[in-house]
Amino acid sequence: MTTVGFLYPGYSAEDDYPLLEGLLGPGVRLPLVHTDMGEDAHRVDALLEMGAIHRLTQGLAELKHHDVDAVMWACTSASFIYGRQGAGQQAEELAQAAGVPASSTSFAFVHALEALGVRSVSVAATYPDDVAGYFVRFLEESGVRVAQVSGRGIITAAEVGTLSREQVIDLARANDHGDAEAVLLPDTALHTASWLDELEHAVGKPVLTANQVTVWEGLRLAGDAAPRTGLGRLFHQGATPPAPSATR
Repeated sequence: MTTVGFLYPGYSAEDDYPLLEGLLGPGVRLPLVHTDMGEDAHRVDALLEMGAIHRLTQGLAELKHHDVDAVMWACTSASFIYGRQGAGQQAEELAQAAGVPASSTSFAFVHALEALGVRSVSVAATYPDDVAGYFVRFLEESGVRVAQVSGRGIITAAEVGTLSREQVIDLARANDHGDAEAVLLPDTALHTASWLDELEHAVGKPVLTANQVTVWEGLRLAGDAAPRTGLGRLFHQGATPPAPSATR
């Protein structure tokens, strides 16, 4: 049994995780604990507080009851907002506190792109433009070229979680770019788990979504590299497990 624990801020699209657990099939458990997000706002000061290590570690006691093999900070904006170096420190501190490998959604995107051999992307963000810019800088610091970025300007995760299937597919399709090898939907507050293959069919290239890559990264850290279908191209080929000392 592979067990990956998730620390998820607030309430918006957390139901993607039990859905993904079901799609992954027997042998995988994805327990999730809600962290105190403070203020629900895609604003720099609020995101820095949301991702503070003391907020993340408060949820670890509950996750440890599940005997997890890895822990994921299931949030993109409250990891990339610190920059690559700061997000790395966040993941390292989380791993030390958890006693198992740990990472965040921001690094999950980078590792997923590496696994697919993708170097140029389009970012279809739900965030305001200034917050989306922090994600672009994080990707560029990681060696990824961003061909296009657009922000939908939504302030709260709660509102992002209400977007419908049609709106999510339109978001991906409208923000594709000819120079992009993949389209990224970076918000873990966005429901996408039910439509992963449909999103890729609509765009005609890999579409990486936040909850999708977060689960993939957690399995990778836990050493579960099995290929799976119905979860987008990322899962088709499996993954290379990290070195034993890697935490992100």
